[in-house]
Amino acid sequence: MSDTMHTVDKDAHNDLVTAAYQARGYKADESREAAEMAAAATWHGNRTHNALKALHLDELFGSATGGCQPGAEIEVLSSRFSAAEVWNANKKLGQSVAKRAFDRAIELADTHGIGMISVDNAFHYLWGGGYVIEAAKRGYLAYTNCTSTLAEVVPFMGKTPTLGTNPHSWGFPTTDTLGFPIAIDWATSTVAMGRVQQLLREGKELPPNAAVDSEGQLTTDPTKVAALVPFGQHKGYGLSLINELMAAYIGGSLPLHRGLASPTADEKSTTSFFFQIIHPEALSGHDFACGRNQGENIKAVMENILTTGNEKCILPGQLEAEAAKRSEAAGGLLFSTAELEELNKIATELKRSALTPLT
Repeated sequence: MSDTMHTVDKDAHNDLVTAAYQARGYKADESREAAEMAAAATWHGNRTHNALKALHLDELFGSATGGCQPGAEIEVLSSRFSAAEVWNANKKLGQSVAKRAFDRAIELADTHGIGMISVDNAFHYLWGGGYVIEAAKRGYLAYTNCTSTLAEVVPFMGKTPTLGTNPHSWGFPTTDTLGFPIAIDWATSTVAMGRVQQLLREGKELPPNAAVDSEGQLTTDPTKVAALVPFGQHKGYGLSLINELMAAYIGGSLPLHRGLASPTADEKSTTSFFFQIIHPEALSGHDFACGRNQGENIKAVMENILTTGNEKCILPGQLEAEAAKRSEAAGGLLFSTAELEELNKIATELKRSALTPLT
């Protein structure tokens, strides 16, 4: 790492973030769940979806504006499908909803082989990778997508942002085989807006071909970013449309108005989530070559992919696993100087002691 990083005690961090949410009216349980997910992001090296991002989203679009309702209760809607549930989140804090949805999907998968939870009227859950990594560590294949809080991405060949950054997140239980879960987690934009905010804090430029200014011209200056562009041109555009279509089937509405004031009294502006858990046994055809079992077959496939000449290839989830090892070795969460200063501004506002780096 080129930046100087400071180690912060995880419990002290979680106490501060929990207090910040409670100061905004959230209940203790949902505040703690949000803090835990922020810590998970930092622990795994994700600096774009940490506590600063979470609290910033809540300030702009959440409890301060009515986009998220502290203490809201989840409503499980009636359904004729035993392995699938549909929830009305009633604008409950997204991290709390997502943690509970994955726990419930795991229960369904244990019974049915697969569990699916669709969530309407939600508020963004931040980092999808954190949820699928945790589920994969528990032995399940996990997937989630969501629509983002705002339409910040222009469609391929367009100039008006009508898509969200719309992430996809997959987790695979490969810890026994590789030492860590495969985690495929990406925004469908070239960069996430959290990355823009991080680079702005650090005084750095964006990579080329990642964002446009108010005139629709490409820019690398984070102060001039008006919208983002899809990664891979038409490919990222198509993947982003998947999220919008899934949300439309669930009950999500017009992307242009998401996160903003609704144009009419009966229009919706909330986010939608989709969660899926698959039990590995439910996938097995029990016909693995050379007498291998499922675990041995996964190992053989991965070794075959990383054949001679591919030894240096990085697997999805490897960087997060290496970041987690650095956090473990440091004995806490790693923050840059700028990030720590921002966290301590929050501590000052709450009249709490500053987070002091561990020695």
